[in-house]
Amino acid sequence: MAPVDEALAQVSTLSAELNKRRPDITANLDAYRGKHKLRFASPEFSAYFAERFEGFSDNWCNPVIQATTERMNVLGIELGGARRADEDLSRVWKVNGCEAASSKAWVVGLAASRTFALVWGNTADETTPRVTWEHPENCVVGYDPDTGEAVAALKFWSGDGIEYATLYQRDLVWKFQRRSTSDTAAIWLPPRSAYSGGWEPRQPAGDDVWPLPNPMGEVPVVEFRNQDLLDDKPISDIAGVAAMQAAINLVWAYLLNGLDYATLPQRVVTGADMPKVPILDEQGKVIGSRPLDLNLLAHERVLWIPSKDAKASEWSAANLQAFDVTLDRAVNHVSAQTRTPPHYLVGKMANLSADALTAAETGQVAKAGERVTYFTPSMRQLNRLIALAQGDRTKADACRSGTVRWKDIQFRSLAQKADAFQKLKEIGFPFEWIAEQWGLGPDDVTRVLAMRKREQAEDPIGALTLAAGRGLPDDPAGGDPGSEE
Repeated sequence: MAPVDEALAQVSTLSAELNKRRPDITANLDAYRGKHKLRFASPEFSAYFAERFEGFSDNWCNPVIQATTERMNVLGIELGGARRADEDLSRVWKVNGCEAASSKAWVVGLAASRTFALVWGNTADETTPRVTWEHPENCVVGYDPDTGEAVAALKFWSGDGIEYATLYQRDLVWKFQRRSTSDTAAIWLPPRSAYSGGWEPRQPAGDDVWPLPNPMGEVPVVEFRNQDLLDDKPISDIAGVAAMQAAINLVWAYLLNGLDYATLPQRVVTGADMPKVPILDEQGKVIGSRPLDLNLLAHERVLWIPSKDAKASEWSAANLQAFDVTLDRAVNHVSAQTRTPPHYLVGKMANLSADALTAAETGQVAKAGERVTYFTPSMRQLNRLIALAQGDRTKADACRSGTVRWKDIQFRSLAQKADAFQKLKEIGFPFEWIAEQWGLGPDDVTRVLAMRKREQAEDPIGALTLAAGRGLPDDPAGGDPGSEE
């Protein structure tokens, strides 16, 4: 098989897999956005009220995702036993705006079950590769079934009536385009394609050859996958919430409907004819009658009852407290199923101690720790690709076993953290480690260490401490003046 035919076969296989995934991805992201259709309602209720409540949603899927992703912040990666994050990799991370972009990607990754990052060289600055984050509806990675290594990746998108596909292999990058089957307003393309699937080569300005060589030697796309069951099918964090969310929205629909029709006492008139209005001709002569608009009676607060047998009765207002109980129970189920602290959802807090709040968030902290564990191998591979794009294979190999540093996933008050870290320092933990655990980034840790060293040098007692830290005259190894052992 010719290389181009092999590439098109991979495009066909990967695009088929992508099309199979898209409905679930769209449904999960719609749930996160709050786009829920009214479900579980009776046919009669749906017929009368489905359109009335269209667009309404009491969306709990959003905080379930946000409660986890707001704890997931990357501080950097430590290589080769170094005690601080690699500064150059952290620089590339910042230049590409990955602090904000990764936060968005974690939301998509937990809601849609997966997300992607793409690394490629930067002709304007060879030391700073480009890192882009890709939507799971437009990207897919193919793996070797035996080794689990990535063998190809496809980025697929459309616009102006044209479908675009870029296939990334370990040694080559193939770019294709074709007419969209759903849009006829396309730019000009050859009337007939020489390749299968209607694809034609795409060679944008700046590409000297087709296909492009891949100097990195690896597929430059990384997949961040949520939890799976060893079946290559990652699970969305809101997959189990959707049904309960639909039930909650239905209860709200019944409650809001009851607010319209049953919250005020209702009065009924029996034993009387329907009020009618006479119909007059041009001369003012009565020629007939028509029923009176009952809405007009309600608006004018006037009712004329000519029958002597007429009587009025009253229906008491409906008790809607049962809906409140049902809604509270449903939200508690969402909290239990997703390990989201109840006070994140219901917004009610009693006068709880710090220890009580910490205990209430234990499940959420454990969940965030699991998600960090799932994404950490992909973070290593992302940094490895950055090093490969820089042409530094030694650093790339070190990234395989690097230690990815994440910000502390447990929220504590300032007093709690200060007390905990003071105790850790007393039992021998290095100051640099404490600074990292406080949540400082690599650059800030370096600045704080330099400030601490300067303060020690300016303080007479600190100067003695600093001198002692350098080691005694007969200590050939000396010590690190910026840290404590």
